[in-house]
Amino acid sequence: MASIGFIGVGNMGGPMARNLLKAGHAVTAFDLSEALLKTMADAGAKTAGSAAEAALEVDVVITMLPAGQHVKSVYVGEVLGHAKPGALFIDCSTIDVESAREVAAAAAEKGFPMVDAPVSGGVGGAEAGTLTFMVGGPEEAYEAARPFLDVMGKTIVHCGGAGNGQAAKICNNMMLGIQMISVAEAFVLAEKLGLDHQKLFDVSSKASGQCWSLTTYCPVPGPVPTSPANRDYQPGFTAAMMLKDLKLSQDAAGAFDADTALGRHAMSLYEAYAGAGNEGVDFSGIIKMIREAAG
Repeated sequence: MASIGFIGVGNMGGPMARNLLKAGHAVTAFDLSEALLKTMADAGAKTAGSAAEAALEVDVVITMLPAGQHVKSVYVGEVLGHAKPGALFIDCSTIDVESAREVAAAAAEKGFPMVDAPVSGGVGGAEAGTLTFMVGGPEEAYEAARPFLDVMGKTIVHCGGAGNGQAAKICNNMMLGIQMISVAEAFVLAEKLGLDHQKLFDVSSKASGQCWSLTTYCPVPGPVPTSPANRDYQPGFTAAMMLKDLKLSQDAAGAFDADTALGRHAMSLYEAYAGAGNEGVDFSGIIKMIREAAG
């Protein structure tokens, strides 16, 4: 069993760290929230007073942080100067590709193997240990990280070199944002046409309109009982998080000269939705705004 420093134990990081504890690993947790640290201590983890302290004398450092600037600050400002030689770094945050590659280069320069391993699957997947990991980094670092990712996830895909995990996550979530809007628009049109929600679901879930946003995360109550639509859009994945990922996709599109017109339009719709006070609402709740716009 390994010793792990886990930095960032919020809605996603907390369940992931607890699954590592359940698997028998020794976890030292750090977060800016004292309440979250108490939850981790109650689960059997040690707690640290800083990111640097969490990285001391551990075999693996795992991070789950909000944005690129936080990842750079934690690794370059704290972890690199305090981790023991050869410690493995796994960053599970969703950040921009440039920052991921910058931090990986800084780690490599100091002799630390590192992968970027953003996740898909939401809080439910984190709790169940069924996340999908999109991993970027050298083959050797990927193989070293795989046993820990297997504890926290079900599907682990090595996407290539440093930053490619982030690239896969950004592309995937751009598709997700576009698809949710398309599904929401279709249900609103069905309402206008007098077509029952369940009937549309029964057809499209078995026809060419089938997608995850329909069959797993249907934005109307009824057809998929576990979707947020059945609990007044309490979040599994907030509108603010979707907007963050869509902005990352458009930043990348601009930087690499890619034309993503639908991604750009999806971002503008989520900007309007989140900006109307819905940042903490599930992203599938955008159907309410689409319905209102349709009169």
